[in-house]
Amino acid sequence: MRRHRALASLVLFSSLLLGAVAHGQPAGSLGEDFIYRVRAGDTLINIANTYTRNSANWNPLQSLNKIVAPEQLPIGLELHIPLSMIPVRPAEARVVHVSGQASAAGKTLAAGASLAEGSTVVTAPNGFVTLELADGSKLTLPADGSVELSRMRQFEGTGLTDSVVRVQRGSVESSVAPEGQGVGRFEIRTPVAVTGVRGTRFRVQSGSGGVHSEVLEGSVRLQPHAPGATPAKPVAVARGFGAAVGADGTVAGLRQLLPAPQLAAPTRAGGQWTSAFEPVPGAKSYLVRVSRDADGAQPVSSALFASNDIRFRAPGAGTYYVSVRAVDDLGLHGQDAVATFEGMSQLSTAFGLGVATGTGGFVTLTDY
Repeated sequence: MRRHRALASLVLFSSLLLGAVAHGQPAGSLGEDFIYRVRAGDTLINIANTYTRNSANWNPLQSLNKIVAPEQLPIGLELHIPLSMIPVRPAEARVVHVSGQASAAGKTLAAGASLAEGSTVVTAPNGFVTLELADGSKLTLPADGSVELSRMRQFEGTGLTDSVVRVQRGSVESSVAPEGQGVGRFEIRTPVAVTGVRGTRFRVQSGSGGVHSEVLEGSVRLQPHAPGATPAKPVAVARGFGAAVGADGTVAGLRQLLPAPQLAAPTRAGGQWTSAFEPVPGAKSYLVRVSRDADGAQPVSSALFASNDIRFRAPGAGTYYVSVRAVDDLGLHGQDAVATFEGMSQLSTAFGLGVATGTGGFVTLTDY
C-alpha cells in the first residue's frame, strides 16, 4: 500500500515538474522588459548568457528581479530582462498571401515580397494581406486598413522576434509563435491600447470608437491608456475573452466571447451560397469571411450581416472555407464557425484541365 502511495506521489511530482518545465519559456514582454518564465535547471548565469549574450549580466538581473538566492530560482518565476540588454539583428516580414489590392510605400504587394522595419501596409476595401515573421508568426490584415511594422528585429542566438506593429486603421489577426517556442516581444499598438502577446492567436481592431482585443488561444496583456499617455497597468485577457477600450483609453468591458454559430452545411442560394444557423444569443451582427484555407490566413472577402440570413460566394473554382462569427453589443467578435463550400464550376478539357480565358483566368460555366 505504501509502495503504491509512494509511486503515486512520484508520478504526481513528476507530472507537476514536467508541467512546470513545459511552461518554462519566453513569455513575451511588459513595457521595456522581456519576460522569461523560469523552469527546472535554469540559472541566472545561463539565462543571462542565452538572452544577453553575456553571462556576467547575471548580477544586474539578480538586482533588478530582487532575487535573494540566485542558485535557487523558483520554477515559474517571471524573470524581467531589460530589452536594452538583449542584442538583436534586423529581420523582415514576408508576404505570403494577397487578395485584392494592397500596397506598401506606394507599390503593389504580391506574395513573396519582403517588408523591412518601418514599412506601412495599406489594404484597399477589397484587399487582404497575410505576413509571416521570422519565427513563423503570421499577421492577417483585413480590408481597408493601414498597419505600420514599427519594429522588426530578432534576438541574437535564439531566433525569437522583437516585433512591434502599429495599427493606424483597421484590424490585425495574429497567430504568434505557432510552434510553441515562446515569444520575445510581440506588441500590437493602437492610439489607446498596447496588446502584449505571450504566445497566442488573437485579434485587435482599432477605429474611431476605440479598440477591441479578442483572445482565441493563450493570453495577452492589455495596457489601455489615454491618447498620447503612458500605457497603464496591464489587464490580463485570457483565452476565450475579449476587452473593449473606449476612445478615451478606459476599459468599456471585459467579457467572454460569444460562442461560434452552429452552421448547417452550406447550400446554394441563387448565384451565391448560404448557411443556416440559429441566432446566437447576445449577437448584434455577424461577420462572414471567405478564405482559401481553414485557418483563415488566406482571406478573399468579408461582409457584415445584421441577421443570421447570410450570403457568400467564392471568386473562383475549388474548395473554399467560410467562417462566421457573432459580434456583440460592445463590438467584440466571437468564436469562428468554419464550413467548406465549392467555388465556380469551371469549363474543362477532355483531360480535366481548365480552359483559359486568355486574360489569366479560366472559363466558368456557372457562378455559384
